Amino acid sequence: MSASADRLPRLLALVPYLMSHPGAQVDEVAAVFGLSEKQLIDDLQLVWMCGLPGHTPGDLIDVSWDGGEILIDNAETIARPLRLGVDEASALLVALRTLAATPELALPVNGGESGDALARVTAKLERAAGEGAATVSSQVAVDVDAAPDALPRVREALSRGRRLSLRYYVPGRDEVTPREVDPMRIVVVDGRGYLEGWCYRAEAMRLFRLDRMLGVDVLDVPADPPEEAEPIDVTQGVFRPSPTDELVELELSAAGRWVAEYYPCEEVTELGEGRLRVALRARDQDWIIKLALRLGDTGRVVSPPEMTESVRHEAGRALALYAHQS
Repeated sequence: MSASADRLPRLLALVPYLMSHPGAQVDEVAAVFGLSEKQLIDDLQLVWMCGLPGHTPGDLIDVSWDGGEILIDNAETIARPLRLGVDEASALLVALRTLAATPELALPVNGGESGDALARVTAKLERAAGEGAATVSSQVAVDVDAAPDALPRVREALSRGRRLSLRYYVPGRDEVTPREVDPMRIVVVDGRGYLEGWCYRAEAMRLFRLDRMLGVDVLDVPADPPEEAEPIDVTQGVFRPSPTDELVELELSAAGRWVAEYYPCEEVTELGEGRLRVALRARDQDWIIKLALRLGDTGRVVSPPEMTESVRHEAGRALALYAHQS
């Protein structure tokens, strides 16, 4: 991190500290912030030039340190320590709960158990953020490990070099399929845990979400993936369109152009004023509906007509639910 990036949060913490400790000594404050006295004085000189727009003496923070005693005035606008907003705290709490519920993400901390450390951090953040953020974040479901023993059995198969038998749910077809898989590794993409391995049903490498495994058995058969089994590149996400997936067209505003960069598109057409028309393959209807709802007024599905109607229907249901809760 650059010196300026380090300095800004320090200054934002320094002013409230000085406001709550009038007459603090330079050497004492320097020790609290882990600075030399020269570094602290440099910070105080910068604080002296900060304040509200206008930059007149009445707008700027007044700070002095004559005789080693620090006095600060006219800093009420930033006197309170920074607090996370409800949306920021809620997002952080959801991320922490996802981390705690996904063991392959949680690494030991200082030789101890990661779960204990995560629980302590989550509890402290809930107390600091207040009831609003804790309530909002608790209403967000973190869905991992549908089969309770999925992850332990996958890890057992990996450690013993054994083949797996899966009962795997495919949401695009709303069906449960049997699979025999030679496991190769566990990967985490966008907060989700996946088993990567050679699928004998597909005769190809596949990624299987751990929370879609309804049954997992370790077979007494050595895992023996063929030579052509190569790790899947997940740096751009797990979605890899197939020619058999339905082709969907969307019109995007300038604010929705990120779709063309984030997902593989077969066609991208400029419409002027920053707007785009894109054609991409939809792995399943639920996925494109979620994308359309996420876009909101920054994009819309224009074809095929039945997909457009499905999006309209789901948007109406969501609005009705929101109106009912309000």
